[in-house]
Amino acid sequence: MKKAVIDLTGCKYLLELHERIRIALNFPDWYGKNWDAFWDMINRDCEYNFITIKGSDTVSKELAGSIKTMRDILEENRQEWSNSDNPFDYEFID
Repeated sequence: MKKAVIDLTGCKYLLELHERIRIALNFPDWYGKNWDAFWDMINRDCEYNFITIKGSDTVSKELAGSIKTMRDILEENRQEWSNSDNPFDYEFID
């Protein structure tokens, strides 16, 4: 199992959130920094099969909807890969 940690502690802006994702998950520089691009990368090109997200409870209020979107995408990916030889999982630590 290959693990990664996305630290969102104190994140204030959506582009900052996506940049933290890009760095933590080793996404390429051309990563689109939007939720469609996140889905594409997490579902097809992510080298990690377990992701820990920490600090989501400390992000700015403006990012609350984005945290929900992120959870939804991660859950959808978990379900899609649940019966594979290399299942995906995640956790939020706040």
